[in-house]
Amino acid sequence: MGFKEQLDINKLPQHIAVIMDGNGRWAKNQGKIRHFGHESGVLSVKDIVEGCADIGIKYLTVYAFSTENWNRPAEEVNALMELLISTINQETATLTKNNIRLNAIGDIASLPQKCIDDLKSAMEKTADNTRCTLTLALSYSSKWELVTAAKKLAQQVIDQKIKIEEIDEKSFAAQLTTFDMPEPELMIRTSGEHRVSNFLLWQMAYTELYFTDTLWPDFRREDLFEAIVDYQKRERRFGKISEQLN
Repeated sequence: MGFKEQLDINKLPQHIAVIMDGNGRWAKNQGKIRHFGHESGVLSVKDIVEGCADIGIKYLTVYAFSTENWNRPAEEVNALMELLISTINQETATLTKNNIRLNAIGDIASLPQKCIDDLKSAMEKTADNTRCTLTLALSYSSKWELVTAAKKLAQQVIDQKIKIEEIDEKSFAAQLTTFDMPEPELMIRTSGEHRVSNFLLWQMAYTELYFTDTLWPDFRREDLFEAIVDYQKRERRFGKISEQLN
């Protein structure tokens, strides 16, 4: 029996977050340059997006490019930006065909103008799609996001739109880039690393974490289903005890 057949459709996470790690190591294992790994990783993204849509996952957020990634060699960064542009342009029609909405979070203004323009165009073209929302975290950092949210609230206090005592978890979360989606119930990280790398720190306060040694270019929907099956075996207590849940 495959992992898809083991899924409990009534207990699917609404939102899955993914740290796509291992492209460079995968390419090195193949005797190729790092960019070859990034290109191969796109195939994994496509398969995972289709897998999520197939079983009814409503939100998928993938860590595509962090603010720290700007520190990589310029040649690799430029290649990643070109790959981003070409992939967006090639896949927009497929996203619409599959009723998938494209979204993006992060410091989008820091991206090359061509990336910004093509990304906005793709988001507009898929805005009415309802089957699944694919969010790309681009030039994203959770620390950047939290500081930005704090600044927004501080400005509202200065402008006398709100009072300090009115600031709570709900009002703070409303300033985040993910304000219009549920918090992820499951986070998957590939390549054997066991850390969250500045990704959705606020949103993942109660997220179940799943780590696999599989490198991202080898990660496919059956691996996704295996992660969800593992998630469904866990007891999510949110501070309570088992007896209270039962």
